Amino acid sequence: MKRLWLSTLTVLSLIVFSAPLCVRAQSADSIRDSVHVADSYQLIPNITYRTASNWDAKLDVYQPRGLKAPNPTIMFFHGGGWTNGTKEASALSLLPYLQMGWTVVNVEYRMTNVALAPAAVEDARCALRWIYRNAAQYNFDTSRIITSGQSAGGHLALITGVLPASAGFDNTCPGDRAGGASTNGPTNTDELKVAAIVDWYGIADVNELLSGANQRSWAVAWLGALPNREELAKQVSPLTYVRAGIPPIISVHGDADPVVPYTQKQRLHQALAKAGVPHELVTIPNGKHGGFTDEENLKAYAAIRTFLSQHGLPTSTSERATPLSAGR
Repeated sequence: MKRLWLSTLTVLSLIVFSAPLCVRAQSADSIRDSVHVADSYQLIPNITYRTASNWDAKLDVYQPRGLKAPNPTIMFFHGGGWTNGTKEASALSLLPYLQMGWTVVNVEYRMTNVALAPAAVEDARCALRWIYRNAAQYNFDTSRIITSGQSAGGHLALITGVLPASAGFDNTCPGDRAGGASTNGPTNTDELKVAAIVDWYGIADVNELLSGANQRSWAVAWLGALPNREELAKQVSPLTYVRAGIPPIISVHGDADPVVPYTQKQRLHQALAKAGVPHELVTIPNGKHGGFTDEENLKAYAAIRTFLSQHGLPTSTSERATPLSAGR
Protein backbone atom coordinates (compact mmCIF):
# COMPACT_ATOMS: atom_id res chain seq x y z
CA MET A 1 0.00 0.00 0.00
CA LYS A 2 1.40 3.37 -1.02
CA ARG A 3 2.21 5.67 1.89
CA LEU A 4 2.55 9.45 1.63
CA TRP A 5 4.43 11.61 4.11
CA LEU A 6 2.72 14.89 5.03
CA SER A 7 5.16 17.75 4.56
CA THR A 8 5.38 20.58 7.04
CA LEU A 9 4.61 23.09 4.28
CA THR A 10 1.50 21.22 3.16
CA VAL A 11 -0.05 20.89 6.60
CA LEU A 12 0.88 24.41 7.68
CA SER A 13 -0.72 25.76 4.51
CA LEU A 14 -3.89 23.82 5.25
CA ILE A 15 -4.05 25.20 8.77
CA VAL A 16 -3.20 28.80 7.92
CA PHE A 17 -5.88 28.98 5.22
CA SER A 18 -8.47 27.07 7.24
CA ALA A 19 -10.38 29.87 8.96
CA PRO A 20 -13.07 27.63 10.47
CA LEU A 21 -10.49 25.57 12.32
CA CYS A 22 -8.13 28.13 13.79
CA VAL A 23 -7.78 31.80 14.47
CA ARG A 24 -5.96 33.74 11.78
CA ALA A 25 -3.41 35.22 14.15
CA GLN A 26 -1.74 32.02 15.18
CA SER A 27 0.01 31.79 18.52
CA ALA A 28 3.38 30.14 18.99
CA ASP A 29 1.59 27.17 20.54
CA SER A 30 -0.67 26.67 17.53
CA ILE A 31 2.27 26.87 15.12
CA ARG A 32 4.14 24.33 17.23
CA ASP A 33 1.08 22.05 17.10
CA SER A 34 0.94 22.44 13.33
CA VAL A 35 4.58 21.48 12.93
CA HIS A 36 4.01 18.52 15.24
CA VAL A 37 1.19 17.23 13.01
CA ALA A 38 3.30 17.64 9.89
CA ASP A 39 6.24 15.81 11.40
CA SER A 40 4.22 13.05 13.04
CA TYR A 41 1.76 11.73 10.43
CA GLN A 42 1.70 9.63 7.30
CA LEU A 43 -1.19 9.30 4.86
CA ILE A 44 -2.23 5.96 3.36
CA PRO A 45 -4.70 6.97 0.63
CA ASN A 46 -7.45 5.28 -1.33
CA ILE A 47 -7.71 1.91 0.36
CA THR A 48 -10.64 -0.06 -1.09
CA TYR A 49 -12.74 -1.30 1.82
CA ARG A 50 -15.51 -2.83 -0.30
CA THR A 51 -16.80 -3.06 -3.87
CA ALA A 52 -20.53 -2.62 -4.48
CA SER A 53 -22.66 -1.47 -7.42
CA ASN A 54 -19.53 -2.03 -9.57
CA TRP A 55 -17.93 0.81 -7.59
CA ASP A 56 -14.87 0.71 -5.33
CA ALA A 57 -15.54 2.33 -1.96
CA LYS A 58 -12.33 3.86 -0.65
CA LEU A 59 -10.97 5.41 2.50
CA ASP A 60 -7.83 7.23 3.60
CA VAL A 61 -5.91 6.46 6.79
CA TYR A 62 -4.02 9.27 8.54
CA GLN A 63 -1.68 7.50 10.93
CA PRO A 64 0.98 8.67 13.39
CA ARG A 65 4.43 7.64 12.21
CA GLY A 66 6.06 4.69 13.90
CA LEU A 67 2.85 3.60 15.60
CA LYS A 68 3.46 0.40 17.56
CA ALA A 69 0.38 0.15 19.76
CA PRO A 70 -3.39 0.48 19.27
CA ASN A 71 -4.30 4.14 18.81
CA PRO A 72 -7.63 5.95 19.32
CA THR A 73 -9.32 6.18 15.93
CA ILE A 74 -11.93 8.48 14.42
CA MET A 75 -14.08 7.61 11.40
CA PHE A 76 -15.04 10.74 9.45
CA PHE A 77 -17.82 11.04 6.84
CA HIS A 78 -18.11 14.01 4.48
CA GLY A 79 -21.39 15.81 3.84
CA GLY A 80 -23.28 16.58 0.66
CA GLY A 81 -26.84 15.34 1.11
CA TRP A 82 -25.88 11.79 0.06
CA THR A 83 -25.72 13.19 -3.48
CA ASN A 84 -22.30 14.85 -3.74
CA GLY A 85 -19.06 15.56 -1.88
CA THR A 86 -15.70 13.86 -1.54
CA LYS A 87 -13.52 12.68 1.29
CA GLU A 88 -10.69 14.88 0.04
CA ALA A 89 -12.80 18.01 0.46
CA SER A 90 -13.10 17.22 4.18
CA ALA A 91 -9.35 17.04 4.86
CA LEU A 92 -9.31 20.34 6.77
CA SER A 93 -11.96 19.07 9.16
CA LEU A 94 -9.59 16.32 10.26
CA LEU A 95 -6.88 18.63 11.61
CA PRO A 96 -8.20 19.01 15.19
CA TYR A 97 -8.16 15.23 15.60
CA LEU A 98 -4.67 14.91 14.13
CA GLN A 99 -3.50 17.50 16.65
CA MET A 100 -5.00 15.29 19.38
CA GLY A 101 -2.86 12.38 18.16
CA TRP A 102 -5.74 10.28 16.84
CA THR A 103 -5.63 7.98 13.84
CA VAL A 104 -8.17 9.24 11.29
CA VAL A 105 -10.08 7.09 8.79
CA ASN A 106 -11.65 9.38 6.18
CA VAL A 107 -14.45 7.47 4.45
CA GLU A 108 -16.16 7.88 1.10
CA TYR A 109 -19.42 6.14 0.30
CA ARG A 110 -21.88 5.64 -2.56
CA MET A 111 -23.72 8.73 -3.77
CA THR A 112 -27.25 8.74 -5.15
CA ASN A 113 -25.99 8.57 -8.74
CA VAL A 114 -24.31 5.25 -7.91
CA ALA A 115 -26.93 3.70 -5.61
CA LEU A 116 -29.99 4.87 -3.70
CA ALA A 117 -30.62 4.46 0.02
CA PRO A 118 -29.62 2.56 2.05
CA ALA A 119 -26.32 2.18 0.14
CA ALA A 120 -24.52 4.97 2.02
CA VAL A 121 -25.53 3.44 5.37
CA GLU A 122 -24.38 -0.01 4.26
CA ASP A 123 -21.03 1.46 3.20
CA ALA A 124 -20.59 3.31 6.49
CA ARG A 125 -21.22 0.14 8.48
CA CYS A 126 -18.89 -1.85 6.25
CA ALA A 127 -16.18 0.78 6.80
CA LEU A 128 -16.56 0.26 10.55
CA ARG A 129 -16.24 -3.49 10.08
CA TRP A 130 -13.17 -2.91 7.91
CA ILE A 131 -11.60 -1.02 10.82
CA TYR A 132 -12.30 -3.94 13.13
CA ARG A 133 -10.94 -6.49 10.64
CA ASN A 134 -7.77 -4.49 10.02
CA ALA A 135 -7.14 -3.29 13.56
CA ALA A 136 -3.93 -5.25 13.98
CA GLN A 137 -2.41 -4.07 10.69
CA TYR A 138 -3.10 -0.38 11.27
CA ASN A 139 -3.08 -0.31 15.10
CA PHE A 140 -6.69 0.85 15.38
CA ASP A 141 -7.86 0.77 19.00
CA THR A 142 -11.32 -0.79 18.62
CA SER A 143 -12.20 0.13 22.20
CA ARG A 144 -11.66 3.82 21.36
CA ILE A 145 -13.38 4.50 18.04
CA ILE A 146 -15.47 7.61 17.53
CA THR A 147 -17.57 8.45 14.48
CA SER A 148 -17.96 11.98 13.18
CA GLY A 149 -19.20 13.84 10.14
CA GLN A 150 -20.98 16.92 8.84
CA SER A 151 -24.56 17.16 7.54
CA ALA A 152 -25.24 13.88 5.67
CA GLY A 153 -21.90 12.79 7.13
CA GLY A 154 -23.26 13.66 10.57
CA HIS A 155 -26.21 11.40 9.81
CA LEU A 156 -23.83 8.58 8.84
CA ALA A 157 -21.77 9.12 11.99
CA LEU A 158 -24.94 8.83 14.07
CA ILE A 159 -26.44 5.84 12.29
CA THR A 160 -23.11 3.97 12.17
CA GLY A 161 -22.73 4.33 15.92
CA VAL A 162 -26.29 3.43 16.97
CA LEU A 163 -27.33 0.68 14.53
CA PRO A 164 -27.59 -2.83 15.97
CA ALA A 165 -26.33 -5.66 13.77
CA SER A 166 -29.88 -7.02 13.77
CA ALA A 167 -30.96 -4.08 11.57
CA GLY A 168 -29.38 -5.97 8.68
CA PHE A 169 -27.36 -3.21 7.06
CA ASP A 170 -24.11 -5.13 7.62
CA ASN A 171 -25.22 -8.17 5.64
CA THR A 172 -23.38 -7.20 2.45
CA CYS A 173 -20.09 -6.31 4.15
CA PRO A 174 -16.98 -8.24 3.12
CA GLY A 175 -15.64 -10.68 5.68
CA ASP A 176 -16.59 -13.92 7.35
CA ARG A 177 -20.17 -15.00 6.60
CA ALA A 178 -19.84 -18.51 7.94
CA GLY A 179 -21.35 -17.61 11.29
CA GLY A 180 -18.43 -19.05 13.23
CA ALA A 181 -15.28 -17.60 14.73
CA SER A 182 -13.16 -15.59 12.31
CA THR A 183 -9.43 -15.05 12.52
CA ASN A 184 -9.78 -11.87 10.44
CA GLY A 185 -12.23 -10.02 12.65
CA PRO A 186 -15.89 -10.09 13.60
CA THR A 187 -18.63 -11.82 11.65
CA ASN A 188 -21.39 -9.77 10.06
CA THR A 189 -23.73 -10.62 12.93
CA ASP A 190 -21.37 -9.52 15.72
CA GLU A 191 -22.19 -6.26 17.47
CA LEU A 192 -19.62 -3.54 16.95
CA LYS A 193 -19.19 -0.78 19.51
CA VAL A 194 -18.02 2.78 19.12
CA ALA A 195 -16.93 4.84 22.09
CA ALA A 196 -18.62 8.14 21.15
CA ILE A 197 -20.28 10.05 18.32
CA VAL A 198 -19.44 13.64 17.31
CA ASP A 199 -22.27 14.91 15.09
CA TRP A 200 -22.05 18.17 13.16
CA TYR A 201 -25.55 19.30 12.07
CA GLY A 202 -26.48 15.81 10.91
CA ILE A 203 -29.90 14.49 9.91
CA ALA A 204 -31.70 12.63 12.71
CA ASP A 205 -35.09 12.06 11.04
CA VAL A 206 -34.96 11.24 7.32
CA ASN A 207 -38.74 10.89 7.03
CA GLU A 208 -39.31 14.54 7.87
CA LEU A 209 -37.29 15.57 4.82
CA LEU A 210 -39.38 13.62 2.30
CA SER A 211 -42.52 15.74 2.30
CA GLY A 212 -44.22 18.74 3.87
CA ALA A 213 -42.68 22.03 4.94
CA ASN A 214 -39.24 20.48 5.56
CA GLN A 215 -39.02 18.52 2.31
CA ARG A 216 -35.52 18.54 0.84
CA SER A 217 -34.85 17.60 -2.79
CA TRP A 218 -31.62 15.79 -1.96
CA ALA A 219 -33.36 13.58 0.60
CA VAL A 220 -36.11 12.79 -1.90
CA ALA A 221 -33.44 11.92 -4.47
CA TRP A 222 -31.67 9.59 -2.01
CA LEU A 223 -34.84 7.57 -1.43
CA GLY A 224 -35.92 7.89 -5.07
CA ALA A 225 -39.09 6.10 -6.15
CA LEU A 226 -38.56 3.11 -3.86
CA PRO A 227 -41.99 1.65 -3.03
CA ASN A 228 -41.13 1.33 0.66
CA ARG A 229 -39.35 4.65 0.98
CA GLU A 230 -41.17 5.83 4.12
CA GLU A 231 -40.38 2.62 5.97
CA LEU A 232 -36.80 2.65 4.70
CA ALA A 233 -36.41 6.28 5.75
CA LYS A 234 -37.44 5.26 9.26
CA GLN A 235 -34.94 2.39 9.21
CA VAL A 236 -32.06 4.74 8.35
CA SER A 237 -33.06 7.48 10.83
CA PRO A 238 -30.91 7.70 13.98
CA LEU A 239 -33.99 8.66 16.04
CA THR A 240 -35.37 5.17 15.42
CA TYR A 241 -32.53 3.54 17.38
CA VAL A 242 -32.28 5.72 20.46
CA ARG A 243 -32.13 3.37 23.45
CA ALA A 244 -30.13 2.79 26.59
CA GLY A 245 -26.60 1.60 25.98
CA ILE A 246 -25.80 3.44 22.75
CA PRO A 247 -22.62 5.56 22.67
CA PRO A 248 -22.39 9.05 24.18
CA ILE A 249 -23.37 11.65 21.57
CA ILE A 250 -22.35 15.29 21.23
CA SER A 251 -23.96 17.40 18.51
CA VAL A 252 -23.09 20.83 17.11
CA HIS A 253 -25.99 22.56 15.34
CA GLY A 254 -26.96 26.11 14.42
CA ASP A 255 -30.41 27.12 15.61
CA ALA A 256 -31.05 28.93 12.30
CA ASP A 257 -29.96 26.04 10.08
CA PRO A 258 -31.95 26.32 6.80
CA VAL A 259 -30.89 22.87 5.55
CA VAL A 260 -31.28 20.44 8.46
CA PRO A 261 -33.93 21.73 10.90
CA TYR A 262 -32.56 22.50 14.34
CA THR A 263 -35.74 20.95 15.78
CA GLN A 264 -34.46 17.56 14.61
CA LYS A 265 -31.49 17.89 16.91
CA GLN A 266 -33.67 19.04 19.77
CA ARG A 267 -35.88 15.97 19.35
CA LEU A 268 -32.85 13.69 19.16
CA HIS A 269 -31.37 15.00 22.40
CA GLN A 270 -34.72 14.92 24.17
CA ALA A 271 -34.95 11.24 23.23
CA LEU A 272 -31.36 10.63 24.39
CA ALA A 273 -32.14 12.23 27.75
CA LYS A 274 -35.25 10.08 28.15
CA ALA A 275 -33.22 6.94 27.37
CA GLY A 276 -30.48 7.91 29.81
CA VAL A 277 -27.78 8.21 27.14
CA PRO A 278 -24.93 10.65 27.90
CA HIS A 279 -25.30 13.54 25.48
CA GLU A 280 -24.66 17.22 24.83
CA LEU A 281 -26.14 19.63 22.28
CA VAL A 282 -23.86 22.54 21.43
CA THR A 283 -26.12 25.22 19.95
CA ILE A 284 -24.64 27.91 17.72
CA PRO A 285 -26.93 30.94 18.16
CA ASN A 286 -28.12 32.19 14.76
CA GLY A 287 -25.84 29.56 13.22
CA LYS A 288 -26.57 28.34 9.71
CA HIS A 289 -25.60 25.03 8.09
CA GLY A 290 -21.92 25.06 8.96
CA GLY A 291 -19.77 28.00 7.89
CA PHE A 292 -19.34 28.92 11.55
CA THR A 293 -16.99 31.70 12.63
CA ASP A 294 -13.61 31.05 14.22
CA GLU A 295 -15.03 31.79 17.65
CA GLU A 296 -18.01 29.48 17.12
CA ASN A 297 -15.75 26.65 15.97
CA LEU A 298 -13.42 27.17 18.92
CA LYS A 299 -16.44 26.96 21.23
CA ALA A 300 -17.58 23.76 19.55
CA TYR A 301 -14.18 22.06 19.67
CA ALA A 302 -13.67 23.06 23.30
CA ALA A 303 -16.98 21.38 24.13
CA ILE A 304 -16.03 18.30 22.09
CA ARG A 305 -12.67 17.93 23.83
CA THR A 306 -14.31 18.24 27.24
CA PHE A 307 -17.02 15.74 26.29
CA LEU A 308 -14.48 13.20 25.02
CA SER A 309 -12.35 13.61 28.15
CA GLN A 310 -15.39 13.04 30.34
CA HIS A 311 -15.84 9.68 28.63
CA GLY A 312 -12.26 8.52 28.97
CA LEU A 313 -11.13 9.48 25.47
CA PRO A 314 -7.81 11.28 24.96
CA THR A 315 -7.61 14.81 23.63
CA SER A 316 -3.83 15.13 23.48
CA THR A 317 -0.91 13.01 22.34
CA SER A 318 0.23 12.57 25.93
CA GLU A 319 -3.08 10.90 26.85
CA ARG A 320 -3.57 8.65 23.85
CA ALA A 321 -1.55 5.70 25.17
CA THR A 322 -3.74 5.35 28.26
CA PRO A 323 -6.12 2.39 27.87
CA LEU A 324 -9.81 3.27 27.95
CA SER A 325 -10.40 1.07 30.98
CA ALA A 326 -7.77 3.04 32.91
CA GLY A 327 -9.27 6.36 31.87
CA ARG A 328 -12.72 5.65 33.30
